[in-house]
Amino acid sequence: MRTITLLIAAATLAAGLASSMAQAVYSQNVVGYVNVTLPANAYALIANQLNSTNNTIASLLPSVSPGTVLNKYNGGYTAYTFDEISLDWQPDGLATLNPGEGALVRNFDLTPQTWTFVGEVRQGSLTNAVPNGYSVRSSIVPQAGLITSVLGYPPNPGDSVNKYAGGYTTFTFDEISLDWQPFQPSFNVGEAFLAQRFSGGTNWVRNFTVN
Repeated sequence: MRTITLLIAAATLAAGLASSMAQAVYSQNVVGYVNVTLPANAYALIANQLNSTNNTIASLLPSVSPGTVLNKYNGGYTAYTFDEISLDWQPDGLATLNPGEGALVRNFDLTPQTWTFVGEVRQGSLTNAVPNGYSVRSSIVPQAGLITSVLGYPPNPGDSVNKYAGGYTTFTFDEISLDWQPFQPSFNVGEAFLAQRFSGGTNWVRNFTVN
C-alpha cells in the first residue's frame, strides 16, 4: 500500500586546508520519494514524512483529483478542497503537511489515487510535539512498525491512538498492565493516526539515522 525509495547523496564539506594532513568531512543527505495510496471512494489518514523546502499542500500536492478534500485537525477539522474549476486548493493551499503531521483525506474517485511525496529524510535528534487532547500525528521519519517498540511513541496510562481503515480502531495504553490494549498497533510509511492524550502534551523524540 505504501512504498518508499531513498536515494543517498554524500555531500563533501571542506574541513580546512591548513596542512597537507587536513581531512574532508562527509555528511549524508538522504532524499527520495514516498507513494501514498488513497483507497477508492473512501477516507484515509495520510502523512508526508519527507521534508521539502515548502511543505504546504499547494507545493506538495499541486495537482490531485478534482473534488478531493483534505482535512487538517487543530481542535477541529478544517477542510481544503481541490476545486474542480480553478484546479487548486480552496479556500487556500497554505495548510501544511510537515513530517510528523497528518491529514484525513476524502477521495471521491471510484478508483484509488496515488500521491507522491518527494523530499529529504530528516536525521539526527528529531522532536514531534504531541499536544494534550486530540491531534493527528505520524512518525516524523518514513519508517513502518509498532508504534512504541519501533517508532518510539511515548504513551501515558490512559492515552489512546486511533487507526483508520474504513472506520476507527482504538488502541489504549492500559493504566494497570502498562501496555497497549487490545495489542500494540503498527503503522505503515505514509500513514497517520488520531492521538488522544489525557495528562498533558509530550515531545515524541527520535534519534534517527539512515545507514
